[in-house]
Amino acid sequence: MDQSAVTRWEPVCGEAELVEGDMIRFDFDGKAYAVYHTKSGFYATEGLCTHEQASLVDGMVEGDVVVCPKHNSRFHIPTGKAQRIPAKIDLKTFPVKREGGKVYIGVA
Repeated sequence: MDQSAVTRWEPVCGEAELVEGDMIRFDFDGKAYAVYHTKSGFYATEGLCTHEQASLVDGMVEGDVVVCPKHNSRFHIPTGKAQRIPAKIDLKTFPVKREGGKVYIGVA
């Protein structure tokens, strides 16, 4: 999502709560999001696998890739690109900003 399309920034957690190599689930307005802290930065994607809707935060982060806990689908975190079947549909991504020691996700 382009940052110019953001209509509001929602606080997710404190920066210190999301250590490098970890992710956190964030539910907002009936949708699940996954917010990540990788070596290359902070990112956000849809929170459910596009294959069978498993919660991605029950999986694991390997570098810039999140591994789905259900069938081992893999997604590139910065782009949301599906990298391993059975998932064939990319994840939607969302902008993230850090401000005042907190992590925010941009929603439309």
